[in-house]
Amino acid sequence: MNRREFIKSLAVTCALGTQAPRLGAAEAIATKTDSSKLPHRPLGKTGALVSALALGGVIGMQLPPSAEHDPAALAETALDMGITYFDTAPSYNNGQSETNYGQVLARRRKGVFLATKTESRTYDGTMRGLEQSLKRLRTDHVDLIQIHGISANEDLAAWDKPDGVLAALRKLREQKVTRFIGLTGHDSAAKLRQAIEMYELDTLLTTLNPVTRRQPFREELLPVANQKQMGVIAMKVMGGGNGCLVTGNPLNKVLRPYHDQTSHQVAPPHLLRYTLGLPISVAVVGVATVEQLKGNVAIVKEMVPMTLAERKDLEQAMA
Repeated sequence: MNRREFIKSLAVTCALGTQAPRLGAAEAIATKTDSSKLPHRPLGKTGALVSALALGGVIGMQLPPSAEHDPAALAETALDMGITYFDTAPSYNNGQSETNYGQVLARRRKGVFLATKTESRTYDGTMRGLEQSLKRLRTDHVDLIQIHGISANEDLAAWDKPDGVLAALRKLREQKVTRFIGLTGHDSAAKLRQAIEMYELDTLLTTLNPVTRRQPFREELLPVANQKQMGVIAMKVMGGGNGCLVTGNPLNKVLRPYHDQTSHQVAPPHLLRYTLGLPISVAVVGVATVEQLKGNVAIVKEMVPMTLAERKDLEQAMA
């Protein structure tokens, strides 16, 4: 079977929905299902239960409100449709993403698992940054703070110094300003693995899709995170914020070029089925419109995650 025939067969499988084989217990995190509701999954060993689909803080959520675009409507609709995980960061359009979420959180904080990030690696910088984030988010606490954007040359030892980022995050956890601590990255699977082996962290947000260059994240990083019972959050499910692996989207769009550009494009249901077939807790997907959001929710509600064999076939087809 060639690549085109394989992808066509995936479309048929996706359309069949529940006729596809179900995952065994060893292949994916247990999912709480109800045919009328969005599936929820445990966030590692944290004890939290979160929606399998999260609302990403880039794309539509980082744009300022306008006559043509209402980011608050995206967040409102997400909550109404069962999405409980909100992803954001102060670096997303200079805090605009957090500000947009704050319009909704001021009224509907209960029931939201709220995750933001810090790019600071110092105690003072982390404390100042989170204070500003809380003001924009219009809340006095978050559920998860993540050390944002781990690079290949990251000085991991500096994190644990008295004036380092971990000292601040642990203090914030003690003060119940956050419940959990995590990290994010998509540049170096090796450095991320080193970080989660070095420190006890609750969550890992990283890139998981079938493109070959992401193989180290799937095969070398993910098993370690699973062994440590971390909550794993997938990003770049569709190749990047603007979905450069998705049929109909150009490889470059208005914000910036994304990281997994390829001429091989696959329909969104296949990519969601692929990532949610991995042993992860939640997939973060950004959307530009309420219609896109509703489409993603419908896919996740009805789909059956890919089996291991299907995932391997897709990886080979996109190699």
